[in-house]
Amino acid sequence: MNTNKTILEMIKGKLVVSCQALPEEPLHSPFIMGRMSYAAYLGGASGIRANSVADIHEIKKHVDLPIIGIIKQVYDGSDVFITPTMKEVDALCQEGVDMIAMDATDRIRPDGSTISELFPQIKKKYKNQLFMADCSTYEEAVTAVELGFDSVGTTLCGYTEATKGKPLPNFELAQKLVTTLSVPIIAEGGISTPEELKRLFDLGIYSAVVGSIITRPMEITKRFVKAIQ
Repeated sequence: MNTNKTILEMIKGKLVVSCQALPEEPLHSPFIMGRMSYAAYLGGASGIRANSVADIHEIKKHVDLPIIGIIKQVYDGSDVFITPTMKEVDALCQEGVDMIAMDATDRIRPDGSTISELFPQIKKKYKNQLFMADCSTYEEAVTAVELGFDSVGTTLCGYTEATKGKPLPNFELAQKLVTTLSVPIIAEGGISTPEELKRLFDLGIYSAVVGSIITRPMEITKRFVKAIQ
């Protein structure tokens, strides 16, 4: 049985592939995400990041890799949609995922709380569950560590109002996090080439999540089409 320590060790220095497709995308299907995860596994991925209980349940049938689980749920009046409330955390814990990632930005959540108010309740309820903080700034990452998150991701840098326009991947942020924080730093967001990935590992990151450039053919095609228009 994998412990929290061995789960983290399994992705140390290695690649996690994000296998997700939104409802408006042609590949949106638990069946397809199951096969996508298996393809990533065959390619050498050491972990999978996945969205929704249905997708995670299917992925488990195809790969025996650590899963970073999220539920993307949009609520009116809030910009926070990555595992935004206790309801989504409950669902992921019931399904059983190795690590739960959630928005750990300083934005107000759908229930009106901040991450500083919500996460202590979550950690008290699920003492043995690993949690990853999806952050956008250095300050948010520091707060996440103080709150007891087990790892910090650069996931939301460039995707919040405060960080719009930031170059991605944000090597500067990754390096600052690595040199000042004590928890594993997981690089995520905008990694588009093997060279960028290698540079991030050279900076000392613990692990990295790569998604769109591997698993979203519609978005990849758009990039190539745009280049010749």
